[in-house]
Amino acid sequence: MSEAIERARTFDAFPDEGIPLESPLAWSFEHVGCPAPGTHSRVVMRERQHDHLILRGGAIVLDEAVRAVLGLSLPARPLELSQGERASLQWLSPDEWLAVLPQGDAFRVETALRSALGDASVAFSDVSAGQTVIELTGDDQALRELLMKSVVYDVHPRHFAVGKGVTTVLAKTSVILRRPDERRWELVVRRSFADYVYRWLLDAGEEFSIGVERDVTAGETT
Repeated sequence: MSEAIERARTFDAFPDEGIPLESPLAWSFEHVGCPAPGTHSRVVMRERQHDHLILRGGAIVLDEAVRAVLGLSLPARPLELSQGERASLQWLSPDEWLAVLPQGDAFRVETALRSALGDASVAFSDVSAGQTVIELTGDDQALRELLMKSVVYDVHPRHFAVGKGVTTVLAKTSVILRRPDERRWELVVRRSFADYVYRWLLDAGEEFSIGVERDVTAGETT
């Protein structure tokens, strides 16, 4: 192991110690409400718990290591999103990318990347505890109308194609808005604003009979 890796301050946020973990929206589900989707629901909201790892460094240096560890290439163009079966990578700035990974995988990925990169000048930040992903699915028109009255960015299909992700403003907070496929949108939300965004979407989605599908792991996990 190189000296650079030995100096890196890394730690496993999900040690196998049976410690209960609570999702950013666990309190909201219990105290705000969790309306089940019905036959008239045109929009369905879910919280997806993932690990979030910020990658910073030169694209050429990082790309080879990322392809070896994740099987994905770094998005090369602004606002581009690369997706695999278990992970995604999003361009945030000329030398910054967001990796969204299966829960509990950030430490393994970071360790593997540091090993592959050796003494290269890079920086990784595990921000898994600081944000969550809220997924919206359903009727395309309803989804677009819900987002149109929530975010300042133009979400029309001719401007917001599948595979795009932007940092924008929802109501009065900053979010990362992503469109992984034709019938699914994702909001990457800071933990401190998760309840606010949840309440906003419930209110804004009422006309579409919005329902919430609560993941069995959203709340307490071990």
